[in-house]
Amino acid sequence: MTDTVTDRFLRYVVIDTQSDPTSGTQPSTEKQRNLGRILVEELLAIGLGDAHLDENGYVYATIPSNVDKPVPVICFCSHMDTAPDFTGTNVKPQILQNYSGGDIRLAGDPQQVIRVDDHPALRDQLGNDIITSDGTTLLGADDKAGLAEIVAAAQYLVDNPDVRHGTIKLLFTTDEEIGRGVDKVDLKKLGAQFAYTVDGETAGHIEDETFSADGVEVTIQGVAIHPGFAKGKMENAIKIAGAIIDRLPKDIAPETTAGREGFIHPTGVTGSMEKASLGFIIRDFDDAGLAVKEAMLEQIVKDVMTAFPGSSYTFTVRHQYRNMKMILDRHPQIVDYAVEAIRRAGMTPVRGSIRGGTDGSRLSFMGLPCANIFAGGHAFHSPLEWVSRQDMEKGVKTLVELAKVWAERS
Repeated sequence: MTDTVTDRFLRYVVIDTQSDPTSGTQPSTEKQRNLGRILVEELLAIGLGDAHLDENGYVYATIPSNVDKPVPVICFCSHMDTAPDFTGTNVKPQILQNYSGGDIRLAGDPQQVIRVDDHPALRDQLGNDIITSDGTTLLGADDKAGLAEIVAAAQYLVDNPDVRHGTIKLLFTTDEEIGRGVDKVDLKKLGAQFAYTVDGETAGHIEDETFSADGVEVTIQGVAIHPGFAKGKMENAIKIAGAIIDRLPKDIAPETTAGREGFIHPTGVTGSMEKASLGFIIRDFDDAGLAVKEAMLEQIVKDVMTAFPGSSYTFTVRHQYRNMKMILDRHPQIVDYAVEAIRRAGMTPVRGSIRGGTDGSRLSFMGLPCANIFAGGHAFHSPLEWVSRQDMEKGVKTLVELAKVWAERS
């Protein structure tokens, strides 16, 4: 078994680990455990004797300290599941060696093309080895690139005892893509003080801010009656749902916003003439922005309902996660040390915000302050997903340097 970060990545991506938002189990799909068992075997082979898969599908392991002074215990975390947005079954990774520029047409589906104009980060990859799927599945770089980088870094630290570091905990989670990634993490058992998710995009990036997020469920109770006798009586719940969607502001949607702009996004609609349900996600970088958007959405629902006096609705807001920046600002060394590690690894550090969330968002509010480091993947959740070998190697180097920085500055 070879053990470069690329070798590990190629082993991991062929294992189908898609999570399932409709499942009520933990993990949501048993197949996630298949990768978990392989990761445990590899960590044990490296020499991490406490590596294990727990009853909830999480992988825990420890790299013991090799210094004789107190160093805060840090954790490196990535998730094992891939997104349910596009199939992850029968992944066939392709390697384009020594990329010379231009668009990349994927062999399994020639209609799938990674275009430079749409993916300008490719311009920084000349001469690198680009890994893609064949176009019929997603690749799984989100977040199997992070997994491979953490395991490769762990092996490097074990094999090179002259590299001084404190205790480092490893945590591999399930169901991150469906918002349940840390639902059952045992933080007491983990025993870390600070953490990093390795789940970002472009090499060199460190992120200390995420969206704050809520989900909204709207149910419509209409008036059902035989269509032959419906005049003046029927109030079709499907049409009511359609009217609500039609009134959503066009300029507060994912497809029309960027940067620090939030959005209202319908994610699902089901129903019949009698009853319909709509699901939304609401995103903003602060709680006040969430509240404004939720009030706006409920006002739209109320306005639509005035035309249907026989019908009723419910409007339920569900807390999802909050912007981790309000926690990380209390512990500036977390990001400062990552910036230094990225610099030592030969890159120009770039601090940024995530138009989304990570396990780190919730971990931060659970008592484990957690920033997000790049893993190198691009075009997540799609058949155009890609990552370069060289960027994953930079990820490994960054984690090794980060371990050193924490030891040096403690």
